[in-house]
Amino acid sequence: MPDILVVNNLKRSFGKLVAVDDLSFEVRQGEILGMMGPNGAGKTTVFNLLTGLLKADGGTISFRGNDITHETPSRRCRRGIGRTYQIPRPFGKMTIFENLLVGAVHGAGLSEGRARKEIHEILDLIAMSPKKNLLAGGLPLLDRKTLELGRALATQPSLILLDEVASGLTEGETEQVMKIVKDIQNRGITIVWIEHILMTMSKGVDRLLAISEGRWLNCGNPEEVMRSKEVMECYLGAEDE
Repeated sequence: MPDILVVNNLKRSFGKLVAVDDLSFEVRQGEILGMMGPNGAGKTTVFNLLTGLLKADGGTISFRGNDITHETPSRRCRRGIGRTYQIPRPFGKMTIFENLLVGAVHGAGLSEGRARKEIHEILDLIAMSPKKNLLAGGLPLLDRKTLELGRALATQPSLILLDEVASGLTEGETEQVMKIVKDIQNRGITIVWIEHILMTMSKGVDRLLAISEGRWLNCGNPEEVMRSKEVMECYLGAEDE
């Protein structure tokens, strides 16, 4: 499959702290690429660089063959890069439907008429049609996480960055979210997925990218990456000679 996203030698520091260190990877059209690494590995910083919330100190980001390294977050969103956040922050005084409407109109730039049609399809996909008139502020965690997925979809993305969408959920709730993620992929949308629960994510991804201290460790088959020497040493420490 062709690459939808290509990252070359990406760098970002915060003072003396190097958060992303000469990182390169590619994302293939239609796949789910998991991104793993210990706390502080730079995963969320990578997402913020990809969406333009942070500016890179070096390197390039190419999306669908276009260099977007210096583009604004809104421009990247209009190009088709959507994302979720680890801690969902919906507009609490708006309904679920209204939250999605904001994403479709202001994120994707759709007319309100077309946006309403698209939102009904998204509500069906995330199984929230019966709840569409509920205020977002009072939703339980599973519904807030699901709404976060829906808001990302409302921006009409061809690539979605998922930041710990299963975090804090029960096993049964996690399975519900994983089903939605797979349904999103089946619609032809490419996904990059960060998840703290490695076993959960590794079951649902096509390839797994491991990073540590902002650097590339390994990438490929999920089982092989998780068993690799580099990853084992990163999580368990190097064996004594």
